Amino acid sequence: ESVRRFRLEAEAAARLRHPGIVQIYGVGEVETQHFFSMELIEGQSLAECIDAFRPAPSDGASARREQFDCIAELVAGVARALDYAHQRGVLHRDLKPSNILLDEQGRPHLTDFGLAKLTGHDSGGLTLSAAVLGTPGYLAPEQVDGSPEQVTTSADVYGLGATLYELL
Repeated sequence: ESVRRFRLEAEAAARLRHPGIVQIYGVGEVETQHFFSMELIEGQSLAECIDAFRPAPSDGASARREQFDCIAELVAGVARALDYAHQRGVLHRDLKPSNILLDEQGRPHLTDFGLAKLTGHDSGGLTLSAAVLGTPGYLAPEQVDGSPEQVTTSADVYGLGATLYELL
């Protein structure tokens, strides 16, 4: 079951070709070891540098405005990548700062589609209905309720909103 889920999730992410989504190049198996190869993003996760985005209370109004503009641009970039995935029937379901990589130019790249779900497809029992999947603090209420049929694109938007809140 785990291998089937791994392959489904990796193949779902591999279908996505967007500059704001870490590219999956291939999915395979070598000597019973399952793998996927993905694009290398030189940089760090948003979680690793999130404090640098938060304006200090002592900053002047101009500096705070500049910081807020930077945060807005970052979140808008993630939102565009997320919209692209949603338009292709892929829900991320675990959007959080550690799943957003920032390249050396500071551009965001959405990664870790490990809990991805294809909308409009039967998961074939790959995700147990009672299982709560995701990271506390970024989970939409419908994810916490353990109702996978209720999880829509709004769950990803919730995670993005929680990330924005944390940035601010």
